[in-house]
Amino acid sequence: MKIWLDFSNSPHPLLFAPIARRFEELGHTVLVTARDHAQTLELARERWPNLEQIGGPSPKNPAAKLRSVGERVRDLRRWARSARPDVAFSHNSYAQISAAKLLRLPAVTAMDYEHQPANHLAFRLADRILLPEALPLEAVRSKGASPAKVVRYPGLKEEIYLADFEPDPTILDRVGITRGPETVVVVLRAPPVGALYHQFANPTYERVLARIAGTPHALCVVLARHPEQRAALAGRANCIVPERAIDARSLMYASDLFLGAGGTMTREAALLGIPTVSIYAGEPAAVDLYLERAGLLRRLTDNAPLELTPRSTQPARLGDLRRRGQRIIERFVRAGLEYEAKH
Repeated sequence: MKIWLDFSNSPHPLLFAPIARRFEELGHTVLVTARDHAQTLELARERWPNLEQIGGPSPKNPAAKLRSVGERVRDLRRWARSARPDVAFSHNSYAQISAAKLLRLPAVTAMDYEHQPANHLAFRLADRILLPEALPLEAVRSKGASPAKVVRYPGLKEEIYLADFEPDPTILDRVGITRGPETVVVVLRAPPVGALYHQFANPTYERVLARIAGTPHALCVVLARHPEQRAALAGRANCIVPERAIDARSLMYASDLFLGAGGTMTREAALLGIPTVSIYAGEPAAVDLYLERAGLLRRLTDNAPLELTPRSTQPARLGDLRRRGQRIIERFVRAGLEYEAKH
């Protein structure tokens, strides 16, 4: 059986790497397409050097963004007609799901953010929708996630690839940080500016950068998403801005504090047991509220102070994460292989 994975955003190669490996262990073939957006292509090629690149960065203009999606649907359809996969699988790649629908190909998608506008398209076109149990079905039912389509899984999707994680003890040296007795290492994920679900400003992000710049013992690694963000951060005091994709999980594991203006990395840090603060400017996701209730995440409210102190707790035990992640991997794989008997 040929399983087609499509990656449209940076977290997707990490998410699907252990799932793809499990498919291959079971004797199936994995085909990979990816678009050149943020660090998506770079991260994907580390794991699948022979993947097919289809599509580029997402334009900022809404009309141009729509044209870009339409062109990618066309190109994915053309590629899939030649490659002849048996099932399409993604984390809400609505271009892939649309192309699969045009080819009458079964489409399986996963999603964990109920406020993404494109859910209206992806959920209605997909044949199966994988949702975390922390996300109430009522929050997405009106967007096409009917109970007959939905498969629930325990925990969070980030546990899938944290199950695949071995920390790199040299990571701070590799990004140029020498830790002193009072050094506080902060990792900051920049906002997903330009995404469909993030059409607003984030003043807290700028306030946090100013706070870090004014704290001599703080060193912050800012994980920018786009060249424009890296350029805007040039010269910021106490900030290191990597030019290429790095091992962000190891970096978080070695840090004292993680500040997240997006979602996925924020949840990774929280699950790793790192002190984690969300500075996301949009409506919080149900999965983030789940982490808040568990005491693993807090939100920085307007004008609230940001404490920059060394971490006083140890990270989470990786063995526990691996066991939970393996259970979720099996749930994803079963959803993908549901169509095996038909091909």
